[in-house]
Amino acid sequence: MHKIAPKLDPLEGIKNRIWRFLYPIFPHLQKPFARFHHKERQQYHLGWLAHGKTLEDLERHLHDEWGFGDLFIAWEDTDQVLFWRKLIDFEHQYHIRVFRDGEIRGHYEYTPEAYPLRHFEEVGEEVRMAQFKKFLGNFVTHDKYPMQLKRDMKYAPESEITIDS
Repeated sequence: MHKIAPKLDPLEGIKNRIWRFLYPIFPHLQKPFARFHHKERQQYHLGWLAHGKTLEDLERHLHDEWGFGDLFIAWEDTDQVLFWRKLIDFEHQYHIRVFRDGEIRGHYEYTPEAYPLRHFEEVGEEVRMAQFKKFLGNFVTHDKYPMQLKRDMKYAPESEITIDS
């Protein structure tokens, strides 16, 4: 498990301790609220997985080169096969999703740990296209190629990203 140890102010420290307790049980807590999640693909289209690239290769690239990892506390959109984040600090993250047909979407946002309501309401989300293109490199293209990707759990289980000091 990859962790980030940000410098926390006292309120963030309290939130951090609460989340350390919540992480293991969060998927069970999230279920009753799932009906409020729209499940359609969120905005901020970044492109398509490039021809000849695999989901596993993309995972390895995002994890090893940029520090992305599994965002297990995220809402799940229909047909997504990858939903990862890169923590910037306790309050901000880059969030990327890849879908079965190879579409890649992503945005910069508040972390659910720091601002659960703002995060849920999608307040402050930004596309930051230039940064995502840097992260994705030659894994993203404007051209759509026929794909039927499947969630690949060979790499993802060892890449969970949590905020933990």
